[in-house]
Amino acid sequence: MRLKRNGSYTLNRKSKAKPNGKKPVPEEKKLYLEPEYTKSRVTDFEFKELVMLPREIDLNEWLASNTTTFFNHINLQYSTISEFCTGETCQTMAVCNTQYYWYDERGKKIKCTAPQYVDFVMSSVQKLVTDEDVFPTKYGKEFPNSFESLVKKICKYLFHVLAHIYSAHFKETVTLELYGHLNTLYIHFLLFIREFNLVDPKETSIMEDLTEVLCSNSSGGSSAAAQNHLKER
Repeated sequence: MRLKRNGSYTLNRKSKAKPNGKKPVPEEKKLYLEPEYTKSRVTDFEFKELVMLPREIDLNEWLASNTTTFFNHINLQYSTISEFCTGETCQTMAVCNTQYYWYDERGKKIKCTAPQYVDFVMSSVQKLVTDEDVFPTKYGKEFPNSFESLVKKICKYLFHVLAHIYSAHFKETVTLELYGHLNTLYIHFLLFIREFNLVDPKETSIMEDLTEVLCSNSSGGSSAAAQNHLKER
């Protein structure tokens, strides 16, 4: 069964400081952890059930459909704050104290601004999800053997973009009144990548405080259980 691969949530627009020489300055409070914002959602979906592999769907098809949809969601979410993410405001692609680098097709490490990094991510992912040899949409066409590893790579980069929005642009997201949409997207995405072990927990640990608050009551199951569930049919 081929699944339709599009869609998005409806959007309704409306560093540590340096020591003073005597004692360290406390870390700046993270706005995205404030209860008035973390409790906000745009839907009451049971995400634990939403991310589980349906019995009648092939695993690769499920991964393809969801990965494409998350790409569209995150691309749209970033576009709402992109005017605030510039080479001047975000001179590096950083999340908290971690800096990310882009690696080109030759494996060369590239230091770039956040908007450049996001552009690299979105352009490369767009190229992959629209390639019929990688993300086939025609019935009967097989997925490549490297498909799962490509999905893992895509999800890692998409996580970086989501984390950057929270760490660098949550204030603007609040001003636009889109934090409920961002929270909903984050919960859905994190439970999905956990369900199928798509991103190394060490990679997502940088946002563990947020994940704990948003996903503590929505933890998913295991990909192995989902596949066994399919085989039993």
